[in-house]
Amino acid sequence: MTSIPSDQAFAQTLLAWFDQHGRHDLPWQHPATPYRVWVSEIMLQQTQVKTVIPYFERFMRHFPDLNALAGADQDDVLSLWAGLGYYARARNLHACAQQLVNEYGGEFPDSLEAVSALPGIGRSSAAAILSLSRGLPHAILDGNVKRVLARYHAIPGWPGKASVQTTLWKLSEQCTPNARTADFNQAMMDLGASVCRRQPDCPHCPLRTDCKALKTGRPSDYPERKPARVKPHRETRVLMIEQQQAVLLKRRPPNGIWGGLWSLPECPLDSDPQDWARDHLGLLIDVYSKRPPLAHAFTHFTLTLHPILAHYQQGQRLADTDTLWYHPHSEPTVGLPAPIKTLLSQKEPNE
Repeated sequence: MTSIPSDQAFAQTLLAWFDQHGRHDLPWQHPATPYRVWVSEIMLQQTQVKTVIPYFERFMRHFPDLNALAGADQDDVLSLWAGLGYYARARNLHACAQQLVNEYGGEFPDSLEAVSALPGIGRSSAAAILSLSRGLPHAILDGNVKRVLARYHAIPGWPGKASVQTTLWKLSEQCTPNARTADFNQAMMDLGASVCRRQPDCPHCPLRTDCKALKTGRPSDYPERKPARVKPHRETRVLMIEQQQAVLLKRRPPNGIWGGLWSLPECPLDSDPQDWARDHLGLLIDVYSKRPPLAHAFTHFTLTLHPILAHYQQGQRLADTDTLWYHPHSEPTVGLPAPIKTLLSQKEPNE
C-alpha cells in the first residue's frame, strides 16, 4: 500500500478534527466576504476572539461595507475602535479602505502581493483574507500557527527571530493544501487557540502522535519565549479642565501612542499646571484637586497618569480644531484611549 505523504496526512488529520471541533459560527464567517474577513483579521492582531466579537459586530453595524468605511470620518472609526488598542490598526484600516475604493473600485485584488502592499496588511493577513474569503491556496503564519508548527516540528528559537520565522513559513507552505485551504487555515488557527495553547492540552490534540515537542516530554518549551526585557516606565500629568460639566480634550498627533485619538492635555510633572495651561493652551485655570494616579501597560512600556482637576476661568476661544469641550456622560462620539475613558467615567457629573 502506498503511504500518504506526511504533509498530506497532516492536513487530512487536521481537517477531520476541524469538521468536528472547529469554529464554524464566528460572525465574520457568515458571510465570509473579503471585507468582513479583512476587518476581523486586523482586529484579531494581538487580540483574542472573545474580545474582538462585540467590536466587530458593532463595527459592521456602522460600516457594513467597504464604501461605508472609506467614506467615514476618521474620528468615527477611532471611536468604534476605542478599547481595542494598537490604534494604528484603525488608522491603517481607514486608509486601506480609501485606497481600495480609489485604486481597485472598492474590491480586494486577487494578488497576494497586491493585498500585502495595502496599508496595515502584511503577508499572513493578506493570505488569510484571500484564503478565508475566496479559498485561494495561500499559507498563513499568525501567532497560533507559529505555535502549532514550532511544537509539531520542535523548532528551537523565538518565532519573532527572522531565521526562525523563515523556517516556519516554509513549513506552513509545505503543509497547506490546495483544496479546502480556507478550512485548513481556520483549523490551524482554531487548534492553536483552543488546544495548542501556551499551556497545551496535548491529550485532545489530533496531531499528538507525531508531535516532536510532545515526544521530548516538554511541549510547553516550544516555541521559545521572547527574550525578557525590563519595560521602561513613563509618568505624566493630565489636566482635567472643566467648564460647565464639559472637559477639555486635545487630539493627539497622528503618530505615537493613541495616535489620532482625543485625550486630556498632558503637562510635564516638573511644570506648574497653571503656567503650562496659560503658555500652551492660552487658558487661565484654577487647580482644585488631585486624583489618584492611574497605571496603564503598553506592549513596550508602562505609563502612570497623574490626573489634576481644574476649573476653566478665562482665555481664548477654542478655535483650534485639535481641541474641544467634551461631556463625559453624554453618548461618546470621539475616539478616547481606554485609560482616559476610565478617568472621565470616574468623574461625577456635578463634581
